[in-house]
Amino acid sequence: MSTGPGVAVQDRLAPEAIHAGLRTRWLARPLHWLEQTDSTNRVALDLARQGAGAGTAVVAEGQSAGRGRLGRSFFSPPFQNLYTSIVLRPATTAAEAPALALAAAVAVADVVAALAGDPGAVEIKWPNDVLLGGLKVSGLLMELGSEGSRVSHGVLGIGVNLNVDPALFPEEFRARATSLAGYLGRRVDRVVFARRLYEHLEAVLELCAERGLAGVLPAFDAHFRMRGRRVRVENLGGQTQEGVALGIGSDGALRLGTAAGETRVLAGDVTLSKEWA
Repeated sequence: MSTGPGVAVQDRLAPEAIHAGLRTRWLARPLHWLEQTDSTNRVALDLARQGAGAGTAVVAEGQSAGRGRLGRSFFSPPFQNLYTSIVLRPATTAAEAPALALAAAVAVADVVAALAGDPGAVEIKWPNDVLLGGLKVSGLLMELGSEGSRVSHGVLGIGVNLNVDPALFPEEFRARATSLAGYLGRRVDRVVFARRLYEHLEAVLELCAERGLAGVLPAFDAHFRMRGRRVRVENLGGQTQEGVALGIGSDGALRLGTAAGETRVLAGDVTLSKEWA
C-alpha cells in the first residue's frame, strides 16, 4: 500500500499494527483501512447497508469531505490524526439512540484525559464534542438507519486531532481547536491511541447496552463542565435560543434554563458564551 509522500510505514494506521495487542472482542473486527476517502462515515454506512456486523470499523489516513454536525465539514489532513467510523447494531429505538453518542464521547474524553495526564483539562461539550484546554480536540457524529421505530443500524464517526499543527487549521477553526500533540508538545503514537480508543469504546458501549444511559451518565457528568454557563443552542432547523446549561437529563437532553423557565434540548449545536463574546 502507498503511504503517501514522506510517510514512514510505521506511521500508518495499518490494521495489522492496530490489531497487534488489541483487546477487543468485536469492535474494529474487521477493520478496513483507506489511505484517502471522502468520509469514513459514508463508507461505513455503505458497509452497514450491505449487512456488515456490529463493530466493523473503517479508518482512513485522510478525508476530503469529513462530516461534522449540522452539515459542517471536519478538517481532515492526511497522516496526522484519527478518522474512524464504526458500524453499530443496537437493540434500541431512535429515541434512545442519543445515549450511544454520549457514551462514545465519554470513551474519547477518557482516552484523551489519560494521555494528556490531566483529567481536569478535558471536557465534553454537549452533545458530542471533546475539548482539551477549552479547545476542540475531537468531534463525533452518529448517523442512524431505522426500520419503523427501531434502529436497524448506526454508524459512529469519530475524528480526533492528534498530531496536526494547530497553526495549520483553517482560519475559522484556529481560535477554537487544538490537537493532542499541540497540547503535550510531543507527537502522539496514532496506532496506540486508536487501539486504546477501540478498547475503551467497546467497554463503554457494552455498559450502555446493558444499563442504558444511566450506566454512562456518571462518567459523562464527570467530564461535563457546561453546568452554570451561558450557552447558545442552534437546533436542526437553524433556530437559536440562549440560556444557562443546567445539566443533562436522564434521556440525554440538555436542560436549559431560559427566561421562560427550564426547557429540554434533544439535539442541537452549542456555542459557549466565551465563543461569541
